[in-house]
Parts: sequence; C-alpha cells; structure tokens
Amino acid sequence: MASGDDGTERWCVVTGGRGFAARHLVEKLISYNMFLVRIADMGPTISLDPHEENGTLGQALRSAQAVYVSMDLRNKDQVLKALEGAEVVFHMAAPNSSINNYQLHYSVNVEGTKNVIDACIEHKVKRLIYTSSPSVVFDGVHGILDGDESVPYPAKHNDSYSATKSEGEALVIKSNGTKGLLTCCIRPSSIFGPGDRLFVPSLVDAARAGKLKFIVGDGNNIYDFTYVENVAHAHICAERALASEGMVAEKASGQAYFITNMERMKFWEFVSVVLEGLGYERPRIKIPAFVVMPIAHMVEWAYRLLGPYGMKVPQLTPSRIRLLSCSRSFNCSKAKDLLGYAPVVPLQEGLKRTIESYSHLRAEHPPKREGPSKASIYLGKGRVADTLLWRDKKRTLTALLVLVAIYYNFIASGFTLLTTLSKLLLATSVFLFIHGILPEKVLGYTVEKIPRSRFHLSEEMSRRVALSVASSWNAAVDVLKSLSTGHDWTLFLKVVLSLLLLSLLGAVSFQSLFVIGLPVAFLAIYVYEKKEQEIDAMVMDALTLGCKLKSEIVRKFVTSKSKKDQ
Repeated sequence: MASGDDGTERWCVVTGGRGFAARHLVEKLISYNMFLVRIADMGPTISLDPHEENGTLGQALRSAQAVYVSMDLRNKDQVLKALEGAEVVFHMAAPNSSINNYQLHYSVNVEGTKNVIDACIEHKVKRLIYTSSPSVVFDGVHGILDGDESVPYPAKHNDSYSATKSEGEALVIKSNGTKGLLTCCIRPSSIFGPGDRLFVPSLVDAARAGKLKFIVGDGNNIYDFTYVENVAHAHICAERALASEGMVAEKASGQAYFITNMERMKFWEFVSVVLEGLGYERPRIKIPAFVVMPIAHMVEWAYRLLGPYGMKVPQLTPSRIRLLSCSRSFNCSKAKDLLGYAPVVPLQEGLKRTIESYSHLRAEHPPKREGPSKASIYLGKGRVADTLLWRDKKRTLTALLVLVAIYYNFIASGFTLLTTLSKLLLATSVFLFIHGILPEKVLGYTVEKIPRSRFHLSEEMSRRVALSVASSWNAAVDVLKSLSTGHDWTLFLKVVLSLLLLSLLGAVSFQSLFVIGLPVAFLAIYVYEKKEQEIDAMVMDALTLGCKLKSEIVRKFVTSKSKKDQ
C-alpha cells in the first residue's frame, strides 16, 4: 500500500521521470501501489501522450496517486524541494548520451548526482537507486564478453557520457551507509522496447535514407539487449532488496549490477530482426570500422561548429562507431543472486512487442516530406542555412558582396596570410571605432550598438575550448604512442594518408582556395537540397561499389598468399 503502518503517505521520486525507461518504471510503481509517485523532470509541466492520458498514468495524476514536479538537477534548491518527504529515490535522469559534450554531462551526471545525494541525506531518504550504464567499464577499444562487476573502470572512456556516468556511479556507491542511506547502481545494457524515441526511429530513418546497407565491422560482435520492462523490474527488485532487513539489504547495498535479458545475440542480427519486422532490408555489406571512422570525426566536428545554430545531434560519431563494431555482453548473476532479478519478458517476446508498437514506421507507410531538408539540418537550420541555401536572398547577396570585397582587397592582391589577417583586423578596428562614435540615430535610421557581451568569452565556453584542445592533444599523443610500438599497421597507414592529404591541401594557395570555396558553398549545397535523394543514391552506389572492390582485392590477396604458403 502507498501508506505506512502509521497511516503516513509513502512517497518515491523518479528523476528524469519522462525518459524512456523511467516512464515504464513510473507505470510499474503506480500499478503495484507501493508508493505515491513524484515524477521529476525538466519540463515546466507534464504533457501526456494519448495512450498515457487514458491509461494508468493519466488516472494516477487525476487521483493524486502521482504528481509531477519541474526540477533541474543542477539547481540544488529545486532538487531539495523535489525530494522532500521521499522514502525512496530512483535517480534515472541523464542527458542525451549522443551529445559528446563534457561540460553538459559533468554538470548533470556528476554535479547533479551530488545534489541528489546531498538532498537524500538532508531529507533522511532511506534508499537511492541510481541508473548507471555498462559503458562505465567500456574503453571504446576492447570488446567485453561476459563481463561481470569485477571489470574496473578504464583509464580512458569511450565518450564524456560514459566518463561522467562512472563518476556519478562512484559517488552513489561511496555514499552508501551515510546517515542510514542505502544505495545501489543498476547498469541496464542496451535498452529497447515500445516508447523508445531514439534507437528504432533512428534505424528506420537510416533505412529509408539507404544508409543501412552496411554492417560496420565484421558483423560478429555480440551484444546484450534488455527489454525496457525488464529494466523497470530490475529497479523494483533493487528497491525491495534494499528495503529488506538484515543481511539481504547489507549485501545488496553499496553495489553495482549489470542488468540484461540473459539472452545475448549478435548486434547486427538484432538490428536485422527489427528492420525485417518493419519491412526493410537487412544490412549485408560489411565495411571496416577504420574506413568509417574518419567520416565520423568529420561529422562530429561539423556538429561542434553548427550545433549552436540548430544542427541536430548526429548519429554517426566516433563513439557510436566503436559501439557498433565492438562486442559488449555482461553477466548479471550478481543481480540474480543479490537482488532476486530475472527477466519477466523474454527477448523474442520483447522484440515482437517492440516491432508491433512501431507499425506506423513500417516500410509500406513512407513519411511525407516534412520539416527541414538534410542540407538545412547539416548547416544548422539558422542564419547560415538561410544564407547558403538562398532562402534570404538579401542576406545571401550581402554575404556575397562582403566576401567579394574581402577577396579583392585582401586576397587577390597577393598578400601573405599574416598581412591579410593584419589588414582584416585593421579594417575591423576602424569599423568598430566609427560605429561606436555614431549617434543612436543617423538621418532617421536607428544605429544598433554592438553589446560588449558579443565579444565576451564566458567561463563555460573557455572551459569547453580548453577541454577540446586538451582532448585533441591527448588523442594525438595516444596516436604517437601507438605508432612508437611499431605494430599497428592500420594506424600507420591512416596517419600517412592523412598527412599526404594535408600536404596536398597545403599546396593549394589561399587565393585558389577562396575562389573554389565560394562557388562550392553557394552552389553545391543549394543543388544538394534540390537533388537530395538522387545524390544520396549516387553516394550509396559508389560506397557499395568501393566495398565490393575492396572485398575482391582482399579475397585475391588471401588466395594468392595461401597458394604461396602451400
């Protein structure tokens, strides 16, 4: 019952309560009527989907069995208010793992988790269950087969999400026993199921765009997937174990637990089952991860530049490529023994339910063209996109005139790069000075003054730039260390080819680069938007042909080598 023996209300809090797995946990908690449920998330109000409005959650909100509270983990006062009077906290909130932004992840996964722990201690919360991730033990290089909880944190994680998740997990484990607070951490592996707004929809988008013809890696990497209802069930098992008295709670607390469906399968076979279930072709062409990795790095850098202008989080990133090509399977015997966990929904049944829930994404129901084009998304959907795609012709012509003026005044005259930069800085300084002394109105026109904040580099931005520089430097040092061993031929060839390409680009004069770059920027992107599908199809055909040629060359090389050995 949701009331204690003395008749007092028993509350639990679910942070990030509108997230994918959290929604399923909230419904389970309501169905079991163990607690009154406080759903905490960042939105100012809760917005229900139609099936939620008419279902368990909608009814619970109307009857006050559940309530919604707006909360930002980074605001300690809001966290303290949200956790007041709670007996149990399920801490499930986390940023989008696809966004490789260290500052964002640290502020939520580490500082936000500190706020939750402090609030639990201050309000005398009895139990804290933290939703962690198997990625806390994954370095992005070495696969994990049947890994258990003895696998240590790596020296370097695959991305900032994993690194900060491990820090948050360590804080939760360390806080166990502080003023009566019992804690544990749940590491659910590759969650899937109805209501997922990332994995299945992104697969379908890629399949419709013709991008899922390829298998990244050899296709034999083993994975542990976990149906979302089993993830919610694992959290309930953890809470019940910590609520037990005596040795059961003592052994279960202060621990981390891998959670899986206990039915591992090949990652690309899982992807193929989902795609075929929705009427799409399974990927068949294998492409080595090292071939895709340079493209992924370019996409990630493009997002860093255009993200502030609205570019969506890309799916093709270096960390994602490593996840697609490495094995990641885990042993959850510890959760079975200490938490009493066992999957309540088998893998094949979970797949069936998931595929049925996405009937609207089936191949026979192609979507109508809505929203911005790919070209607009790549350019950030802001002023840059409007300028380069000729949507704001006045702005485009203004930009062209400015660039032409720059070309004739600073580049065509044959200045060196240093002289060009000096001249540009001089012109900018003169413009800013004259603009500053102008009155607010000239001949009836208002002169908008440029605020000082436009040139101010915030502390957050400074830290982000410093971290980016440090990360790039450390990555370069790691490459040099690997090269010095003299064993990694793949890395050696990648470095050589990259430097050769750089030397070829360096041979092109700044003047020629400017002349070539302008038409490409203002015409090629415009043409791509108009002929998006045809160009994408041509690129896919070219990649397919390249992969077939590579496979044929490798096959002939292996055959000739085996003949020589004989």
